[in-house]
Amino acid sequence: MSESLDALELRITELRAQVRRAVKARDNTLARSLRGDLRRAEQAWDRAVGTDESTGESTGETEPPLLPVREQVHQALALLGVPSAARMIVAVNEAFFSGALRGAQLTSLRRDEERSFRGDPYARPYYLCAALTDRLSPARGLLADSTWEPERRVLGPLSPRVDFLVSAMRVADRIIRMTDPPQGARRLLRRMAQNVPGAVEGLAPADPELTIRAARAELDVHHAGDAAQRAEVAARAGRQLSDIERLFGAAALSTLRGAS
Repeated sequence: MSESLDALELRITELRAQVRRAVKARDNTLARSLRGDLRRAEQAWDRAVGTDESTGESTGETEPPLLPVREQVHQALALLGVPSAARMIVAVNEAFFSGALRGAQLTSLRRDEERSFRGDPYARPYYLCAALTDRLSPARGLLADSTWEPERRVLGPLSPRVDFLVSAMRVADRIIRMTDPPQGARRLLRRMAQNVPGAVEGLAPADPELTIRAARAELDVHHAGDAAQRAEVAARAGRQLSDIERLFGAAALSTLRGAS
């Protein structure tokens, strides 16, 4: 690994720890600023990795992934930027990274993260947590990043569509920034673009810039309403839930009692 990558990884580790401390101290302004720094550092790391990979030599052998499952999932979520299902996380990992993830490996991951948090809260720089529904219960099958602001980790009625549009835009943007995007990434973009009106025509390959414009046009219709709904859910979560429930959700019965 190059010296620049080592420096970036150290910076990312430091920023994650700072985000965790700011979140724990409930300093939302500082946490928001640090998250922005963290996203930029992670994007720089991604670009650096892409550069190293493009100049490396192939041995013709399949090597085991350098990152554990947890880190691979986090890497895919960082690219997508929204709560995502295992199928999407696996597809992104296969298209852009090692391709070593399998859906079955993600089945118990959130439970493992919750056990870790219960045993030693905030010991890790981040946790792979649940997205929360408008009932403040965990959204089935969706993983999120604990360092994201609460509004990104909760869901309203419009959120599934909004999050799909955002993820399509981020996949397209990642492809634009790559010198030689892998075919798997182009195939993933086409599959996503086919579900965005005006993003792709016929059998032609998906154009990343056209995909972004088409997704942005639809997103503009839904964004304000979704943001308001998510802000309301996040506010309720902040008032009603404990620290662990804000990350992993409340049981349905306790949520109903808290809302009554």
